[in-house]
Amino acid sequence: MVLLQQVNAFCWFLSRSDLFLPLNEVDGCCSHLQSCSRMAHIHEKIDFTVAIFVVHEEKILIIHHRKLNKWLPLGGHIELDEDPEIAALREAKEESGLEVELVGERPPTTETGTRALIAPRFLDIHRISETHEHIGMIYWARPKTSDIRCAQEEHHAIRWCSKSQLLNLEPPMSNAVQWYCCKAIDEISGQSVSVQ
Repeated sequence: MVLLQQVNAFCWFLSRSDLFLPLNEVDGCCSHLQSCSRMAHIHEKIDFTVAIFVVHEEKILIIHHRKLNKWLPLGGHIELDEDPEIAALREAKEESGLEVELVGERPPTTETGTRALIAPRFLDIHRISETHEHIGMIYWARPKTSDIRCAQEEHHAIRWCSKSQLLNLEPPMSNAVQWYCCKAIDEISGQSVSVQ
């Protein structure tokens, strides 16, 4: 029920054309976005993003983000021509070299004019600056390939971590990201989430 309420709120937000900038005004609309002209900034106050928590053999794949100096999952902005599922698959490939399968439920409602999407495991909203927030769609995933590579232009490092290793990272991982990492490891390792 909560996920349905979150999806309804998301759909309402997308339907509000008065909240979005015309495409010709998106680039350079505010100073903190100017260096990221490739990203899909839909509004100076809010953007939609994906986070992909990839689990393999009871370890989670994390990156040390160069600009933010934080340990994070794979992820990034949803481009203007993408749905959240496509964005999650693209970001995983771009940031790690991995092809992944998203873990979750896809309702059996695909028909002409409608494509059902795998629901994110969680949604959140997180502050990026005093004037900008991200609505995050948080996915669990499993790798379909095994060779990882670090996107050097974006990250200092990429690595697989067990739950105990998450406690000793430098710089320390945020409590929220650590919670999602542990939850993903528990659920995927325990097979309590279905794959569709």
